[in-house]
Amino acid sequence: MRPSKCILRAFSRLSPPRDTAFQPHPSRFINQNINNPNPYRITNPRYAAPFCTNRPSSATTQVASDARNLSASTTCTKDPTLDHMIAKNSVNVKPLTVERPEEDEKDEEFVNGDVRNIDRDGLESVRRKEIEEEAWRLLRQSVVTYCDSPVGTMAANDPTDTAPLNYDQVFVRDFVPSALAFLMKGEGEIVRNFLLYTLQLQSWEKTVDCYSPGQGLMPASFKVRTSPLEEDKFEEVLDPDFGESAIGRVAPVDSGLWWIILLRAYGKITGDYSFQERVDVQTGIKMIANLCLADGFDMFPTLLVTDGSCMIDRRMGIHGHPLEIQALFYSALRSSREMITINDSSKNLVRTINNRLSAISFHIRENYWVDKGKINEIYRYKTEEYSTDATNKFNIYPDQVSPWLMDWIPENHRCGFLVGNLQPAHMDFRFFTLGNLWSIVSSLGTPRQNQAILNLIEEKWDDLIGHMPLKICFPALESSEWQIITGSDPKNTPWSYHNGGSWPTLLWQFTLACMKMGRPELAEKAVTLAEKRLQADRWPEYYDTRYGKFIGKKSRLYQTWTIAGFLTAKQLLQNPEMASSLFWEEDLELLETCVCVLTKSGRKSCSRAAAKSQILI
Repeated sequence: MRPSKCILRAFSRLSPPRDTAFQPHPSRFINQNINNPNPYRITNPRYAAPFCTNRPSSATTQVASDARNLSASTTCTKDPTLDHMIAKNSVNVKPLTVERPEEDEKDEEFVNGDVRNIDRDGLESVRRKEIEEEAWRLLRQSVVTYCDSPVGTMAANDPTDTAPLNYDQVFVRDFVPSALAFLMKGEGEIVRNFLLYTLQLQSWEKTVDCYSPGQGLMPASFKVRTSPLEEDKFEEVLDPDFGESAIGRVAPVDSGLWWIILLRAYGKITGDYSFQERVDVQTGIKMIANLCLADGFDMFPTLLVTDGSCMIDRRMGIHGHPLEIQALFYSALRSSREMITINDSSKNLVRTINNRLSAISFHIRENYWVDKGKINEIYRYKTEEYSTDATNKFNIYPDQVSPWLMDWIPENHRCGFLVGNLQPAHMDFRFFTLGNLWSIVSSLGTPRQNQAILNLIEEKWDDLIGHMPLKICFPALESSEWQIITGSDPKNTPWSYHNGGSWPTLLWQFTLACMKMGRPELAEKAVTLAEKRLQADRWPEYYDTRYGKFIGKKSRLYQTWTIAGFLTAKQLLQNPEMASSLFWEEDLELLETCVCVLTKSGRKSCSRAAAKSQILI
């Protein structure tokens, strides 16, 4: 083994327990050198030459393709003296704290004995700039490096946390807002590296209790471990988690979907479309698409998943066809269709993607949408209808319409939302924020529905935004519902964590949805609200209570995607043209495509034509 090269080594991996404390190596983190004239740039240590000459951006297609044919990890041999030099030239900087004047006090200054009022707008502008600068510094401090190249950001970087569990890992979904922040800052290297290294990890052999899931599964997260070699040398190894160490052993369904969405964003912002055309990247897209499009027993075009397979990664009663997964699935399919190179080997896959997109959009728009009128219709449903033209197609029992929903839904027919889940005899009427926001971003909902979702958020601002944006879902499960559905989960208590907690990271998705629908003032209002507290509260993971008044009881501090979500939201508001490259407009061709094959069977034709007049605009 040559110590001066990055190499691929095949070995049988023993996955360590997920809660094993990871001893961070100094070379993983960005060097905070006090003599560095620009501390906000990602650079190699100035006092040590890198020992690894390879970079992901220069990896050949052949190497990437070979990695798919074996269980491999990427390793890097290094000299420990490098770490001594990095540690020697690093300093720990306390987070910047800006004291805010009390609202009832006047800002005054003495000039030549006179008292003059300070320009409050100027003072507020300075304070906001300082908050933003601190956020960027914290984001850069969370960067993880591998072979002296940035490859992602750790989930949380609290210097006082002695038991980080898996929060010191790079999570695929968590990195997305960080990636967008770096891309809009003009720093694409870290995103390119992340996409390539996670692509290599996709080829790993995944086994849980002697069973291997389908090819194409992306890891939920990975960490950089150091392994000693002979003498005083060591190597860095990427150690992925595909769910075999996760709580509940749930596969991360959303990781591959987020990877494809981020790949599209990388091309849109950097203009580097040749990266998407690489053979290994094209293979990765196809593997994820084929895994999601595989035939099964399901009667619906939506993706069937277990509980805990997305951002809500604990038991919360979302098993089945949760809206969040469907919105991300739809976005990933639209992204794949844009990026897949059309040839003889891919044309069938593209045709399958088009058919599924058409079916999903119709299914979600017609069956997931509720407003006051639709709820009243469901309330009067007849049950046990055995017919191809049944009104109550999913046999939803009217008693499922809870009293809270009848009181909560606005009288205004301009307000509505997409329900959280739908399957036989079950409709989850909870409002799930991420699924509704991403339905707007991807145009899964109609233009009229998308506007109605934002109208609802504005109408129910106190419930969905409160003191800190945004509720992950509303309302919370309480009493017997909480006991039965969550299994009395001590972390998902009512109005906490995934059970009605407030998550600042959702700011960037809310902002993107508002920018698409021409409602930036709503996003600005939410960002301003969050800006008042996030820095003082040390950038928490989530907030508790019905209105998000208190920091979550088990919330991690200096949570990276809280910081990145705030920065990305600010950048989107400052760069509307860049925001426009991240969302999708309505695809009218999809509405004209019908995959129904019931033409000569004697059955009734599908209801698309009748429903189109109601859902098209």
